Amino acid sequence: MKNQSKRVNKLIIYVLLTIFAVVSLLPLYWVFSTSLQLSSYQSEDMERPVSYVDSNPPKLYPMGIPLYFEHWGEAREADKAGNAEEEAYHREMMDHIVDNTFSSFVSLFQKHDVGKWFFNSVYISVVVTVGILLIDSMAGYVLAKKKFPGRNLIFWIIISTMMIPGQVTLVPLFIMVGNLNLMDTHWALILPDLSMVFGVFLMRQFMYSIPDELLEASRMDGASEWRTYWTIVLPLAKPGLAALGIFTFMNVWNSFLWPIIVLNSAELYTLPVGLKTLQDANLASFKLLMSGAAVAAIPMIIVFILFQRYFVKGLTLGGVKE
Repeated sequence: MKNQSKRVNKLIIYVLLTIFAVVSLLPLYWVFSTSLQLSSYQSEDMERPVSYVDSNPPKLYPMGIPLYFEHWGEAREADKAGNAEEEAYHREMMDHIVDNTFSSFVSLFQKHDVGKWFFNSVYISVVVTVGILLIDSMAGYVLAKKKFPGRNLIFWIIISTMMIPGQVTLVPLFIMVGNLNLMDTHWALILPDLSMVFGVFLMRQFMYSIPDELLEASRMDGASEWRTYWTIVLPLAKPGLAALGIFTFMNVWNSFLWPIIVLNSAELYTLPVGLKTLQDANLASFKLLMSGAAVAAIPMIIVFILFQRYFVKGLTLGGVKE
């Protein structure tokens, strides 16, 4: 009875978690579904074109999929019956459905600078992520494995800065960037973000899980401090680095307030800032806006899928007591 009760409780937990997961993914599904929805469709039996993007009630899936296969089946039947004119009509409708389904994505990259904004966001996010992983891992290693006077005091001073809201530092940071002549450059986005207090905390806690015996053995073999860090510490810290990398990449990728303050040139915009200007200019094109949101979401989804194993492991192994 006890084992059966455990199985029932486990089943209930899995069902609840599945429901929560589906609910949390619904907005993302809606973005992709709307971006692929037909904005204009008219068949022979319709008096005027129909838009499924803002239809009421809303369609839960892209209507182009069933309509495409419907015309595909009709085209095959017409081909078997030898009706070339009807077959050509259905083939033309199939091409129209495909073109209309992906029209907003084509428009994004041909009529707007989304490709340039996408590239800017990718390389800025990658550069900042690599920089934070390097700097914060070194800081975490020193604060966890090196014994020196004031170590804990320095750590708590660093952690205390997390209580300062980011809005408070906007004006001083803006003045500093202006004095360095970095306004309207990507350096204004990269340099202020090259260290993250949360990253120092996460890496310090994770470094405690690395046995001191490995580090001592490395030094006894004559390895330098840098080689010990590079060949021993970093490989063992991969789960923590992956977790921090995902947090950092998502944070930089979604950054909006600071980039819109320091950037003035359209060719330097990151994707979130560029999509905001796109929204201001295309308020009526809901399909175009959802396509832009889908493009912005794809890199984060890919990063999380690639590193989710390390991400989960990093969260579970990072809570080590000093």
